[in-house]
Amino acid sequence: MRATTVAIPDPGLLQRFLTVSGPTAAFIRKGEGFVALGEAARFETDSPDAADVWWAEVAQNIDHDSELPGAYGTSPLAVGSFTFDPDHSEERSVLTVPEVVIGKRGGQCWMTVIGDRSRSLDLPPPGEPLEAPQGLQLQQGSMSEGVWLDIVAEVIRLIRSGEVDKVVLARDLLVHAEHPLDARWLVNRLLNRYPTCWTYLVDGMVGATPELLIRRQGGLATSRVLAGTVSLDPRNTNSLVKAAELATSSKDVAEHEFAVESVARALEPYCSAMNVPEAPSVLPLPNVLHLATDITGVTDPDSSSLALAAALHPSAAVCGTPTFAARDMISELESMDRGRYAGPVGWVDSSGDGEWAIALRGGQIKQDAPESIQLFAGCGLVTDSDPAAELAETQAKFLPMLQALGLAES
Repeated sequence: MRATTVAIPDPGLLQRFLTVSGPTAAFIRKGEGFVALGEAARFETDSPDAADVWWAEVAQNIDHDSELPGAYGTSPLAVGSFTFDPDHSEERSVLTVPEVVIGKRGGQCWMTVIGDRSRSLDLPPPGEPLEAPQGLQLQQGSMSEGVWLDIVAEVIRLIRSGEVDKVVLARDLLVHAEHPLDARWLVNRLLNRYPTCWTYLVDGMVGATPELLIRRQGGLATSRVLAGTVSLDPRNTNSLVKAAELATSSKDVAEHEFAVESVARALEPYCSAMNVPEAPSVLPLPNVLHLATDITGVTDPDSSSLALAAALHPSAAVCGTPTFAARDMISELESMDRGRYAGPVGWVDSSGDGEWAIALRGGQIKQDAPESIQLFAGCGLVTDSDPAAELAETQAKFLPMLQALGLAES
């Protein structure tokens, strides 16, 4: 394949180039990132490692002309979304090579065109007008709140008995509309309300996640670990008081420490040096506060961002600890297929650089049911967890998508 990258004038809001027809993708934070149009190649798999090998072979065979050689993220990309647990899911992971990428980062704007369309280097026109969802119906997901509370109580009992240290349990909601949902509408609303999150749209997965699994830029790897949460209503809550409560909560601090330890342990073999802060900070979002730790490391140049994501997933932040015991407990008790929820979502370029977030605060629109979206939310359970409080946490985490759909106040 042949690819060409050219510098372009500032295209404005990237999301306005997303289209209804044909494959389209987005990965945007604070107005920077990219949108992708079309598919030059596609790979479906059960393994991020297999996807990494496939992309390395594809990337080696792309003849790339660039006006921006070496600039971060400006070479041909592969965009992907991976299942949380391929052993217990009917979903498959997917990695695609877009035909057109329109990007903006650090004051630099560019367009990469690949395949037959590399002959045309004109910026494509904006996509069709956005369509607001109509006739929405919010329905119970895989289980009622009462059933889910019983499962939470059972998991807490197992934790207290010493079978595991932490388990992240999730639940779902279903939303049905009169007509096929316009994922671009959700992207636009999420970008407006949650600009500091990574808003993603990849193969039916859409959301705004605050958690960066891994970024590799040159020789530096960065991972943002989030675990420990408190709900926040800015109209009725003193955020400073809530932040102090969160930072001193033994339950939340313990939950966070499990997550940080799991990421640091998984990343260490790939790094010659690492920095793991001794104490977390508090990350404020419009709907919740999180305990956050940014781990950085000098990484092995032979390990791509996708290989690092495969090594880190699933962390204790989305699964639990010990990993295998927690994952088995999730598959046995959670009573739903997570699919690609809580799996890596993001991109890798031809040099191995890239960003992979965790697909949280989102949902999935399936190709065979475009009028429906399945929403997901989870919470970390430890010894001191309380089922009612965990239910309230999931309700707060559903809020971004319910706001985007127009089913909750912004």
